[in-house]
Amino acid sequence: MKVSDFDFYLPEELIAQHPLEKRDTSRLMVLDKKTGKIEHKIFKDILDYLNEGDTLILNNTRVMPARLIGCKEGTGGKIEFLLLKRLDGDKWECLAKPGKSAKPGRRFEFGEGKLKCEVLEVLETGNRVIEFEYEGIFEEVLDSLGEMPLPPYIHERLDDRERYQTVYSKETGSAAAPTAGLHFTEELLKEIEDKGVNVAYLTLHVGLGTFRPVKAETIDEHVMHSEFYQLSKETADIINNTKKNGGRIISVGTTSTRTLETIGDENGFVRECSGWTDIFIYPGYKFKVVDNLITNFHLPESTLIMLVSALAGQEHVLNAYKEAVKERYRFFSFGDAMFIK
Repeated sequence: MKVSDFDFYLPEELIAQHPLEKRDTSRLMVLDKKTGKIEHKIFKDILDYLNEGDTLILNNTRVMPARLIGCKEGTGGKIEFLLLKRLDGDKWECLAKPGKSAKPGRRFEFGEGKLKCEVLEVLETGNRVIEFEYEGIFEEVLDSLGEMPLPPYIHERLDDRERYQTVYSKETGSAAAPTAGLHFTEELLKEIEDKGVNVAYLTLHVGLGTFRPVKAETIDEHVMHSEFYQLSKETADIINNTKKNGGRIISVGTTSTRTLETIGDENGFVRECSGWTDIFIYPGYKFKVVDNLITNFHLPESTLIMLVSALAGQEHVLNAYKEAVKERYRFFSFGDAMFIK
């Protein structure tokens, strides 16, 4: 199967540059994965499609203000680091720009010296390993100096950086938001629970690999990036009981989906665990845990549209995207949503 099989025409003006004033007023396309039938709704209408006894799975990761802009000690030359993941203690893997400035042994400072780092090594990927020096609590220092790492296709400044966090974000560690969850409000989640739907959480720290284009010509040549996940016993019990009682598992976002499908056994049951996943889901994959999916509209030729196509069928999904363009839906992180029922 070719990567180009997942291409579609997308006018640039449909890429949402800012979030709507109210999270749950975005548009919602409902796609029937069996028939391909399409309905046009508003996101808060999701309540009508959830049944008592179903379980909604949300990724409670929180985005780090991972973009640090500083200068080289001594010369003042500008540098930008984008933190990707913590390796050990105060050592981090990151992207550096300009890369030629970030050579092993060089030192940089941020916020007039409140935070300093030294480059330890250059990895085969071109990423850097750096070690920080600071006083106090690292997360507090980072929060005061770091900027939100918005995706490269968003060109406008975000005034309120909480709008790039879900209302239920809790576990800090992502380089990007699990954007399907941005549509939920605390009030909507309460209405969902009041209807008898279980709301449960897992954690998958989203890496920047989610934005990287697929450069291979065929799907089987692509290598997925690895991301850290964690599933609690409480959530595992809720999922397993839902399965036993005939309820549906409704995953919010591709990140939640990849976590559940990594952990699930052949019968769709899960267990408490944590680790790293590089699972690549594309058409032909048989879902074990996830029955339905709430997701945003994704990039052409991306691993995300391939995952959605695996659940709803390539033909149904590409037809739905064609309809979304025709109806002027908003795309990507701050865009509209799709429910695959």
